[in-house]
Amino acid sequence: MSALIHCVTVESDDPYTLASWWAGVLDRRLHDDDQPGDPEAVLVAPGGHGPDLLFAEVGERHGKGAFHLDLQPADRTRDEEVERLLGLGAVLVADRRRPNGTGWVVLADPEGNEFCVCRSAAERAGSV
Repeated sequence: MSALIHCVTVESDDPYTLASWWAGVLDRRLHDDDQPGDPEAVLVAPGGHGPDLLFAEVGERHGKGAFHLDLQPADRTRDEEVERLLGLGAVLVADRRRPNGTGWVVLADPEGNEFCVCRSAAERAGSV
């Protein structure tokens, strides 16, 4: 028997605000019970499939997180998605794009949590 991933947890100073920002990035909805000021907020997986994203208030953070999210655009190119996310308030951390079109871009959310934007499936298949 194996275990299932129930949720991925993101440490946060303001869970509701950060979860709301990520809701706009991922086109997910906040759990109906979540309110501003709550110590936790949940982004519900679409259709109940896949893990939820749990944003949890923590005290003092200890260094950089051990893992991060890699996003793959569903309906746009990597570069278009990067521009959209920068417009939502993400911050550019590192540009790892290569001249041949491969690579990724490292961004940070409003609380400094890093995440990457990779090429879309169409870009990987060479159809874009």
